Amino acid sequence: MMEKNAKIYVAGHRGMVGSAIVRGLERQGYTNIITRTHKELDLTRQDAVEKFFAEEKPEYVFLAAAKVGGIVANESALADFMYDNMILEMNVIHAAWQNGCKKLEFLGSSCIYPRMAPQPMTESCLLTGELEKTNEAYALAKISGLKYCEFLNRQYGTDYISVMPTNLYGPNDNYHPTHSHVLPALIRRFHEAKVEGKDSVTCWGDGSPLREFLYVDDLANLCVFLMNNYSGNETVNAGTGKELTIKELTELVAKVVGYTGKIEWDTTKPNGTPRKLLDVSKAAALGWTYKTELEDGIRLSYEDFLNNPMRAER
Repeated sequence: MMEKNAKIYVAGHRGMVGSAIVRGLERQGYTNIITRTHKELDLTRQDAVEKFFAEEKPEYVFLAAAKVGGIVANESALADFMYDNMILEMNVIHAAWQNGCKKLEFLGSSCIYPRMAPQPMTESCLLTGELEKTNEAYALAKISGLKYCEFLNRQYGTDYISVMPTNLYGPNDNYHPTHSHVLPALIRRFHEAKVEGKDSVTCWGDGSPLREFLYVDDLANLCVFLMNNYSGNETVNAGTGKELTIKELTELVAKVVGYTGKIEWDTTKPNGTPRKLLDVSKAAALGWTYKTELEDGIRLSYEDFLNNPMRAER
């Protein structure tokens, strides 16, 4: 168990996941949380990361820093996604190990699982088939980070764990028009359509893919819970175990935003993976379940979007 005054480093504290982990830690009474902005510490620079760890010696590390994006961003910058993610995670995990960090938790993504994995996807289906091509670079980087934690555990007896979240959303999300994920992108598009009085909104694909969404503060609670209650080489899935079609999701977002126009579908655009549902029985067996239902979470996200106009410009 982490002591309340233990020195805890949250890497990526300005992102959606990192900021939620900081909120979660503070909510649970942890008082010695250290953070660095990208300007203060570039995690892709090995010398800078090693210097930081040697000086600060954090006892616990939540590695939530990553270069992220949706289909368009991933496809147009495959090399950048692979390099930045691979380098930063290797730097942080290695420096943590060198400096005697008690425990590290690595955050991955459900895109690490094979494109046509049996559904719902269990932790053990990792590396049993081909990855989805559109985010292969990101997935390979995340698999490498997860495996590096596992290999350190095997070779050096460390206690490094990983957690693989499903699609996340919530406060501090990225609402960029082309570089955001599906749910925040829909919030922005329906909001703008409502403000501009547009008759219709066109969405990509045919609306048939099934997706699962987890509110980011629920993930943060799981991250802290696992740091205190789980050790093992296999990753732990983080999700709700519930899914809905993209069509149902768009209708739900339109309802929350208050957009009453028509929703049309551009079937010349890609759908992405047909189905991505995580098997969350492992987390449930450890004693954790999600709290926030999707409609409530979307409402909270929309409030966050409205209250943070600068965020929409990212």
